[in-house]
Amino acid sequence: MKVLIDILGWTGSGLIILAYALTLLKNSDYLSYSKYLNLLGGILIAINCYYYQAIPPFITNLLWSVIATLTIYKTRRAKAKCRKSECFT
Repeated sequence: MKVLIDILGWTGSGLIILAYALTLLKNSDYLSYSKYLNLLGGILIAINCYYYQAIPPFITNLLWSVIATLTIYKTRRAKAKCRKSECFT
């Protein structure tokens, strides 16, 4: 079980680093992926931290995931509103 939790933590860290790298590319095609990578990465790290009872980083990554979720929601809502009014961006 410990090995699986470690793999989840390292995978989460890698996903967050990949998400950051994608934002540096400044390509709008990749920016949409970075939100999902941040969400999944934060959740995986939070699982790892919870298992090891590392509460401060657990809370940090839980909040990281909430922020990513809110960003995804806001983006989808803006796209839906844009489609209704046929705006061009």
